[in-house]
Amino acid sequence: MKLVSWNVNGLRAAVTKGFMDSFNELDADIFCLQETKLQPEQIQLELPGYEQFWNSAVKKGYSGTAVFTRIKPISVTNGIGIEEHDQEGRVITAEYEKFYLVCCYTPNSQRELARLDYRMTWEDAFRNYLLELDAKKPVILCGDLNVAHNEIDLKNPKTNRKNAGFSDEERAKMTELLESGFTDTFRYLYPDAVDEYSWWSYMGKARDRNVGWRIDYFITSKHLDKNIKDARIHQQIFGSDHCPVELDIDL
Repeated sequence: MKLVSWNVNGLRAAVTKGFMDSFNELDADIFCLQETKLQPEQIQLELPGYEQFWNSAVKKGYSGTAVFTRIKPISVTNGIGIEEHDQEGRVITAEYEKFYLVCCYTPNSQRELARLDYRMTWEDAFRNYLLELDAKKPVILCGDLNVAHNEIDLKNPKTNRKNAGFSDEERAKMTELLESGFTDTFRYLYPDAVDEYSWWSYMGKARDRNVGWRIDYFITSKHLDKNIKDARIHQQIFGSDHCPVELDIDL
């Protein structure tokens, strides 16, 4: 089974930059989006063979997630069941026979870590949500998790240490999540791979120079380790400041 996740940084803009060509080329069984920045009625996507599920923020033009799936889910829910965290369209959960798929767009801690306190509250609530799912059946989490976990996961770790996405606090929460029974699939397969990034600033020709961050993930329940076949970062695909990431798994 092939799953793809992509922060498109505005789906309507991405469509004008070749989104459909990339979507068709990737040919995923399940395709997850973050930062759609729209209400479903604001776009008409023709995706033959796929069911479409959307979770949009209350605030228009902001955040938002979507799941397009060839495999019919048993059920689909939006949010994590906590009103404080469910206003920004950040989570879609699709239940399948053998697993839960969770598509997530984690809140950014913002400049000077202005939203770090909220981010810490979110992290604990979201981890608890994942553990509740994992107690029932395995979980596949994907999305823009807005953190580069270790120094190998971004180009300039020393100068970014206190910046959003690489603060000690955010990195510790990712460690806590993984230690609670989950696997970062890319690092599981490629522990020493360098210069493998999924996001680049629009400033200073960062993408041309590959000055990037790996902040987009597929994270799976630990007991799925033996099922992981490959994890890829599609740096050659443009159309957003992020590139798609992929998980191939045998379920």
